[in-house]
Amino acid sequence: MHLMYFTEQPMNAYPEAEARKFGYSSTLFSNRHFDPKEASRLYNERLEEYLYAEEVGVDGIMLNEHHNAPFCMQAKINMYASILAAMTKRVKLVLLGNPLPVSDNPVRLAEEIGMIDLISKGRLVSGFVRGAGMEQVATNANPAYNRERFEEAHDLLVKAWTVPGPWRWEGNHYQMRVVNQWVVPMQKPHPRIWIPGIASMETVVWSAEHRYPYIALNTTLEATKAIWKVYDDAAARVGYTAGPEQRGYLIRCHVQDTEAKAHEGGRQFMWMQGEFLGLAHPYWAAPSGYSSPSSRRQRLSMQRPQAPPYEKQLETLQIIAGTPDQVVKKLRMLLEQARPSILALWANDGGVNHKDSMNCIRLLGQEVMPALRQIGKELGLNSPFESNTPVSLAFTPKEQLKPAGVSA
Repeated sequence: MHLMYFTEQPMNAYPEAEARKFGYSSTLFSNRHFDPKEASRLYNERLEEYLYAEEVGVDGIMLNEHHNAPFCMQAKINMYASILAAMTKRVKLVLLGNPLPVSDNPVRLAEEIGMIDLISKGRLVSGFVRGAGMEQVATNANPAYNRERFEEAHDLLVKAWTVPGPWRWEGNHYQMRVVNQWVVPMQKPHPRIWIPGIASMETVVWSAEHRYPYIALNTTLEATKAIWKVYDDAAARVGYTAGPEQRGYLIRCHVQDTEAKAHEGGRQFMWMQGEFLGLAHPYWAAPSGYSSPSSRRQRLSMQRPQAPPYEKQLETLQIIAGTPDQVVKKLRMLLEQARPSILALWANDGGVNHKDSMNCIRLLGQEVMPALRQIGKELGLNSPFESNTPVSLAFTPKEQLKPAGVSA
């Protein structure tokens, strides 16, 4: 298994009452409530926590980015990855991920990611996302072209990594007179690409058609099984059998020495859910053109959906909190049913303080993750690194592919 540590890096030092009075805490909630001194403290505490995560044995540090909201302080994922590339020695740096559609220069992005891979000596996993609806508003991107720009930027970026220049690119959204960037990644043919998401089946199919692992972001077990069905069918159509090495899962999981203390921290995930789902206007989350017509109708009909109660989420395993023995028992149930070989533990968020965050990381690294690795071996959940799977369908030997409906 590949076991990662994750936090949204919340800017929890802000006047929450002001956001509730305004009605929303993203996109148009004024940045006059941002406190630079508190932000500096939080950035440095997060850095200390990431370094400690490597020290206690986690396999990967998962990073993401969002904009115009206090629930996530990562304004540019590549900046924090660059810092960690220089300060860590062993841990994988997993970017989930760079929002491709908001980039006006995928070649520049290819250079930035290449630098991180080189500085880290080949420890980078480069994930890509479409970006949430609010990101389209925050970056002045046209949501109607979101998917087209995602796919074209991906194609251009991967070609820049793998095909020596100089060459020219004339696409619908990107035109490059000369592609010949001097910096390319250390890993060949290119760093592994993983695709995270919540519910877009178009993205699930796209990931399967490229043989990229799909990381389900805290979806319910039922929704996760539906995702794997769609993924597996798409994989069979293009010629391979998908397995645990293509499956990743992010789970909210807070652990402390006592059950009471663990639930104190676990309830902070509700703060995050109130931020992300309760205080974001649905029109910002799904601006016109961003989603397919059916997905947009479904989302708008929900009208500011509220997260289920904490106790209900414990019952359905969307949140796990407890002592190391308690969380291992519940995570085993999740692994047996969802069968991911890539597991991200979303451990500290909301108002969990630095001291408690460090203790949670210690318990994860020293007690929870060793047990999960043993369970992973029992269940045959070998990660892409352990299975040494091809990085993509394009780099899978042709003789290994047997598309559905094609005779041998």
